[in-house]
Amino acid sequence: MEVILLEKIHRLGNLGDQVRVKAGYGRNFLIPSGKAVPATPANVEKFEEKRVELEKIQAEEFAKATARAEKLNEVSVNFVRKAGSEGKLFGSVGTIDIAEAVTRTGVELAKHEIRLPQGPFRTIGIFEVDVHLYADVNARFKINIVAEEEKEKTE
Repeated sequence: MEVILLEKIHRLGNLGDQVRVKAGYGRNFLIPSGKAVPATPANVEKFEEKRVELEKIQAEEFAKATARAEKLNEVSVNFVRKAGSEGKLFGSVGTIDIAEAVTRTGVELAKHEIRLPQGPFRTIGIFEVDVHLYADVNARFKINIVAEEEKEKTE
């Protein structure tokens, strides 16, 4: 299936590229999400008329993502969690926890932008979190997970 890309898509192509994709990927993801249109002669003509407008929108999105990346690179977030004596957490710190904590610092971050290839964090320590904001715009920040101090019981 031939499609015209309406935005830059990682590992596929840039705005305006006509690419061949599997029919299911095009019909079920690219076209319904507004990332591409079928490469018919009528759509090619419509795209050429709107190319300047789409390039302007893409440039604005890229600038916003770059500004967010610069802010995120300076963020550091602390988590206090219950942990066992060996440093293993009772539970985990995942994308939702990280997104909420970063948003509280004043930088918008959605959970789908966070990349945790090893899964959620399950031990105490300092970790780096990768974030994918836009095509070719990535950021990295640190999180610190510390054990919650047990309160001494006085009897």
